[in-house]
Amino acid sequence: MKKKAHLVLGSGGARGIAHIGVIEQLEEHNFEIISITGCSMGAVVGGMYCAGYLKTYKDWLLTLNKTKVFNLFDFTFTMQGFVKGEKVLAQLEKFTGKQTIEELKIKFTAVATDIINRKEVHFASGNLYKALRASIGIPGVFTPVQENETFLVDGGVLNPLPLNLVNRKEDELIVAVNINGYAEPKRKEPIITTEEKPVTRDWLQSFTLPGRKKSTGSKNVSMSVFDLVNTSYDFTQDRLTEMMIKTYPPDLLVEIPRNSCAVYEFYRAGEMIEMGKNAFDKAYKNTIQ
Repeated sequence: MKKKAHLVLGSGGARGIAHIGVIEQLEEHNFEIISITGCSMGAVVGGMYCAGYLKTYKDWLLTLNKTKVFNLFDFTFTMQGFVKGEKVLAQLEKFTGKQTIEELKIKFTAVATDIINRKEVHFASGNLYKALRASIGIPGVFTPVQENETFLVDGGVLNPLPLNLVNRKEDELIVAVNINGYAEPKRKEPIITTEEKPVTRDWLQSFTLPGRKKSTGSKNVSMSVFDLVNTSYDFTQDRLTEMMIKTYPPDLLVEIPRNSCAVYEFYRAGEMIEMGKNAFDKAYKNTIQ
């Protein structure tokens, strides 16, 4: 008999590709996923799964290299953000056709943030891609979605791991995937060939803040504007996620280290999927068995 599970998928950019590995292992271990609640990249992966197109999405991710990722950035230099995000959502819709949330095969909720009224927005019906675009709108990076008289941005601003939205019965489990977990010792950087230069990273890191000298040496420390915004955002997400897990503890918590992958490194899809599988197996062994 299959174990029924509600799946909660957190925000964290390209690290969210690990959600795919977790979902595959849940199925491998005879779980039936009966609902998905997702935020940001968690909403994207969850939406693709609930629509029945996760394999198609996975296969596409595995074709990405640094140049292809850079080409998905539809830049627009406005005061509200520098990426429109329309290219990515158009690609997803190309896979699945038009989808409405209430017609998906599995119950699905995407979480966004109403930045004007300072509240969460839960998309449990309506256009799937509108919900996903709102949920991934990292402030200062993606332009916000205008909705009536307000603006919608990344759900991670208020609720990066929306455990509080799950309603379950006694015989059902809650599985949560936190992709902003404890940062393990930093891995060695891979050797980069001339053909595959990290164009996305170079471009984003070109906007740097003035460096300051370290107290122990003469080297300068510099930080890009992107890194500054992203790191500050990470701190807030860490605290909110910690509070959510303590208040609404899941039955199974899968954690992906924060430093396993940068927000925009979608070309590392294969690595992140395997990491998701391994992280699930470790959590499952320590918690369920």
